[in-house]
Amino acid sequence: MMKLDALKLGLATAMILAIIWLICSAFVVFIPAAMMQVSGHMLHADLTGQAWSMHWTGFLSGLIFWSVLGGLLVWAVAAVYNRLSA
Repeated sequence: MMKLDALKLGLATAMILAIIWLICSAFVVFIPAAMMQVSGHMLHADLTGQAWSMHWTGFLSGLIFWSVLGGLLVWAVAAVYNRLSA
């Protein structure tokens, strides 16, 4: 059975999540009302009275956090998969 390269898969996931974070953040900056509506639909909530608070610190910490967390999660899944398929 084929083994997965857990490190490469984790790094690829982290890079893709970073790109998605950049795109999503750009949408929040350029079309905030539409993104608030989409977020409300995703959370099954009425966010009409809410407002975005986009600062560089939040942008960078979210970029790093979600990229690292996603990369580590996929690395762990690939490592467990490799053990189970051995």
